[in-house]
Amino acid sequence: MSENKSKYIIEGSTSKWEVVIGLEVHAQVSSNSKLFSGSSTTFGAEPNTQVSLVDSAFPGMLPVINEFCVQQAVKTGLGLNAKINSYSVFDRKNYFYADLPQGYQISQFKNPIVGEGVVTLDLPSGSKKIGIERLHLEQDAGKSIHDLDPSNTFVDLNRSGIALMEIVSKPDLRSPEEVKAYVKKLRSIMRYLGTCDGNMQEGSLRADVNVSVRKEGDKNLGTRCEVKNVNSIKFMEMAINYESKRQVALLESGKSIDQETRLFDTKKNETRSMRSKEDAHDYRYFPDPDLLPLNLDKNLIEKIKKELPELPDQKKERFMKDYLLNPYEANVLVSEKEVAVYFEEVIKTADKKLATNWIIGDLFAILNEKNISISESPIKAKEMASLINSISSGLISGRAAKEVFEIMKDTGGDPVTIIDEKGLKQKSDPKELEVIIDKILEENKDKVSQYKSGKDKLFGFFVGQTMKISGGTANPQLVNNILKNKLK
Repeated sequence: MSENKSKYIIEGSTSKWEVVIGLEVHAQVSSNSKLFSGSSTTFGAEPNTQVSLVDSAFPGMLPVINEFCVQQAVKTGLGLNAKINSYSVFDRKNYFYADLPQGYQISQFKNPIVGEGVVTLDLPSGSKKIGIERLHLEQDAGKSIHDLDPSNTFVDLNRSGIALMEIVSKPDLRSPEEVKAYVKKLRSIMRYLGTCDGNMQEGSLRADVNVSVRKEGDKNLGTRCEVKNVNSIKFMEMAINYESKRQVALLESGKSIDQETRLFDTKKNETRSMRSKEDAHDYRYFPDPDLLPLNLDKNLIEKIKKELPELPDQKKERFMKDYLLNPYEANVLVSEKEVAVYFEEVIKTADKKLATNWIIGDLFAILNEKNISISESPIKAKEMASLINSISSGLISGRAAKEVFEIMKDTGGDPVTIIDEKGLKQKSDPKELEVIIDKILEENKDKVSQYKSGKDKLFGFFVGQTMKISGGTANPQLVNNILKNKLK
């Protein structure tokens, strides 16, 4: 697989093939109760302890729409620069699974709550706009558990009825890397909005990945296969790589692609057939008779729009304008809301450029190493600002700052206290440094003569000796100036 601008091309034996990808992202709405009942949505509860009579489909039970979930969907649509439909309808999508007690899912089909929108990706090759086809509200099914017993399947209905936003992209994605950037951007937008926490390990965000291939240069879309319920970005990338190569191999051997739904086996790193892909008529959609159409007041939409927070793209532009960051720096710092808040807290009192370098470089390295978020960082924003100010003021050298940081990354704490305890305060008294330098020059007269006769590289030797004797606490700039004067 080789990169061709923003596309990834599979080199087949007879042709070059372009990969075309569309995503159906299922995002759990951040709400305390479910879409049509008052049952709790708290993650991790004992099986079947958060199930109402509505969720378990007892006869005669009627769904009641959760107004907050509707507002969260509208807010997300606005964050995706999408059209909000003032009129939308809930439909019954009929299919039969053991963990779907009603025998149908309440969803939206022809009249979704949100229409077309767009998401802008920041890629190494530049920005790219990905079209959003629609966003609709629907209820989640329960969960079938197959690994507790060798011959029985268990059903947990705690997720049954939880509100989902299904965000359907247009087939605008062309590589696993673009999919990664797209899912991260969606998650970032929803976290800024507070409409989905994006925790993929808890099932709050997962995706059906539609993959097709076509000969390079062909404008017609190939037959797509849907890889169902992929719950991590890494697995999405792996599934796309496998599935696209599988399809190319079939086409190059003269076979056709069957439109079907497939599962991704994470252990074998392969997709396998689940069922033939249903069309809309297979689900026998019809308007849910228990739920009236949603008619949204335009004043409500405008009110939600006015209350939107500053979103990643807006914040990126501000960071570049106000703090003179380059596009890469700004993009990294706004990718997560908590990171942007941390950065702005630090630069209230600390140098912006130093703060950018320390956060993106040293701080991110320990967060990755410990696999924690910035909100869990042992180094709080005020402590980071204090460390940076210790460098800016000349209290410590950059080298000493690294030593202080190594201590702080495990224990946190006040950097100034650590500097005092470890004796790392930078020596910036010229008289004190002159005593050290005079002694070094006296003990190395031969090297002084060599330096004065043209061996300029020996200057580094004198600097190194000064730093060694001072325990690394000598002010490097001052050392350089004193040595230059004394070695004239």
